[in-house]
Amino acid sequence: MKKGVHPNYFPSATITCACGNTMQVASTKEKIEVEICSRCHPFYTGKEKLIDTAGRVDKFKKRSAQARPQKRQSKKIRK
Repeated sequence: MKKGVHPNYFPSATITCACGNTMQVASTKEKIEVEICSRCHPFYTGKEKLIDTAGRVDKFKKRSAQARPQKRQSKKIRK
């Protein structure tokens, strides 16, 4: 193999979650920080948790509250 082509390999890299959970993995980066992991993800915990990035959830709720249900017009069949 050519030397200097491959990235450095860290056999005991640390992943740190925003909830405080840490994991040891092998990676090409020594430290990795993530926002959500299997310990705090709603799919695994069974609890609903909204992760709001830049107010997207509030923006959606505001738009859906303003929306009015529209009446459907039935199509008349001509014979």
